[in-house]
Amino acid sequence: MSATAAKAPGAPAVSGDANRWKALVFIALAQLMVVLDATIVNIALPSAQTDLGISDGNRQWVVTAYALAFGGLLLFGGRIADLWGRKNAFVVGLIGFALASALGGAATSGAMMFGARALQGVFGALLAPAALSLLAVMFTDAKERAKAFGIYGAIAGGGGAVGFILGGVLTEYMDWRWTFFVNIPFAIVAALGAYFVIREPEGGRNRNPLDIPGVLLSTLGLVALVYGFTRAESDGWGDSVTVGMFVASAVLLIAFVVTEARVKAPLLPLRVITDRNRGGIYLSLGIAIIAMFGTFLFLTYYLQIVKGFTPIKTGFAFMPMIVGMMVGSTQIGTRLMTRLPARLLMGPGFLVAAVGMLLMTQLEIGSSYASTILPAMLLLGLGMGTAFMPAMSLATLGVEPRDAGVASAMVNTSQQVGGAIGTALLNTIAASATTSYIKDHIGSATSKSQQQLVALEGQVHGYTNAIWFAVGMLVLAAAIVVTLVNAGRPDTTAVAAEGAEEELAVPVVAH
Repeated sequence: MSATAAKAPGAPAVSGDANRWKALVFIALAQLMVVLDATIVNIALPSAQTDLGISDGNRQWVVTAYALAFGGLLLFGGRIADLWGRKNAFVVGLIGFALASALGGAATSGAMMFGARALQGVFGALLAPAALSLLAVMFTDAKERAKAFGIYGAIAGGGGAVGFILGGVLTEYMDWRWTFFVNIPFAIVAALGAYFVIREPEGGRNRNPLDIPGVLLSTLGLVALVYGFTRAESDGWGDSVTVGMFVASAVLLIAFVVTEARVKAPLLPLRVITDRNRGGIYLSLGIAIIAMFGTFLFLTYYLQIVKGFTPIKTGFAFMPMIVGMMVGSTQIGTRLMTRLPARLLMGPGFLVAAVGMLLMTQLEIGSSYASTILPAMLLLGLGMGTAFMPAMSLATLGVEPRDAGVASAMVNTSQQVGGAIGTALLNTIAASATTSYIKDHIGSATSKSQQQLVALEGQVHGYTNAIWFAVGMLVLAAAIVVTLVNAGRPDTTAVAAEGAEEELAVPVVAH
């Protein structure tokens, strides 16, 4: 490669940067902290609710405040990373997240807790896209990129399950406040490491003025969408406020797309999402996350309520899925990513996960963990790990450096919105099926013990009905990937942003 080519405007990184693997350690640590936080707080919620006197009606805000801030501000966070520089945004996000976590751990009232969770969401929305876009611009060699995104994908997929274990240990043996305080050492180590180790490639910032109308429309539209699904879970799909949120979200997001097509310096350049490969990745990831959240939700309930597992035992019960994700991401995905087109990894990956989910539809009260849940979790982990790794890489491959932050934010946005939809939609399906089952069978239960048995059977019936829906979601994700994602192997085909093929061809393939 000539010196001129090496300095081409689209060159996102100097592949000889000796610090890039050290940087990966701190980026991965930060990603683990964010993903852990999504589940670790759920385990501690009952204890925190009791200590702080939070009512049953308000306890959802511990989760909702974070989801609204994080989901609503992700695109803005990605654009700020492109404007400030990804390293700067990454370090600021980490420091802010640590301070918000300290506030949450020290909370003395429900309002203080809700505020801390919202602040965590704000800084998480800055941190998450900065982390992914740093990988996108630092690792450009195909094989190195595969390894880096394999590690990142494994953490992104398996970190949530690790949160169940850590949350159970901290809550049971220490105090619920430590589920917040544990973030502080993570954040400090990652911030210091990033500050001294990360060397962001020059020339990749987007210094255009902020698209304020785009920021307002996207933030309000996403907040309305996430809140609509959250409210649907608690108040029903026919609730007037729920319907109003969905209508407002549709109007705001349509206005956002129209605005982005017209303004000179858009918050989300439409070239980022209209590329069929990236569009297919964002859509399929969001749909697959719906199924994943259903698994976490219903298996946690099943293991603790039906099987009587403790929080710690429940956390360790998720270990096979974590192992499967690690193997699928770092071994299968990483080894095959440079040899096969992404769709031949992602499509089969989602289908293998669907088979694992299919096994879970056979759950009954007396089902054996070893014969039913264990193989199901292994298949789910293997499939998702194999699919996530090329998805994370392809979602940012070929974008112009100035768009890396917002392209990364779209990955997180699809996951966050998918998670909100999955929690509300699958919970509603399960609750409806449970109510119907109990109504049909309670008449034949004459004793209290029989009535309790019918109630448990009704819960399991509800879970399996919702899991059937999750199976369909994974099959749909596979179909979208096979239909839309047509990129070749990363070492032979550059997935270039529209109008940027010549600019990006050299740095992507000339290794």
